[in-house]
Amino acid sequence: AFLAQVVAFAFGLAAASFFPAIVMGIFSKKMNKEGAIAGMVVGLAFTFSYIVYYKFINPTAGPNEWWFGIPPAGIGTLGLLFNLAVSLVVSKVTAAPPDHIQHIIEDIRIPRGAGAAIDH
Repeated sequence: AFLAQVVAFAFGLAAASFFPAIVMGIFSKKMNKEGAIAGMVVGLAFTFSYIVYYKFINPTAGPNEWWFGIPPAGIGTLGLLFNLAVSLVVSKVTAAPPDHIQHIIEDIRIPRGAGAAIDH
């Protein structure tokens, strides 16, 4: 049970910190480093503090005291949503990435040498 819980915490922390930055870095040409960093900090800080609070500071808390009844092992999903929201807002209010970076993103999405799809 301990190992499963540690793995759940690790995946939750990874989901709340890295996953939105990776996905938005590939699928949004407007995502910039400021938005990605701010989102990662918020998602990681929220998820880490929630886990620490309910596992070490207040370990006797139960579902009635958890946010929306979400246990500490599953809070990474909410941290991911916070990360995504902060990333999008910060990237909208800060300067867009340079054109050469946006072209790199376009190259990732459509690799060089890939022909047009005509039939499936």
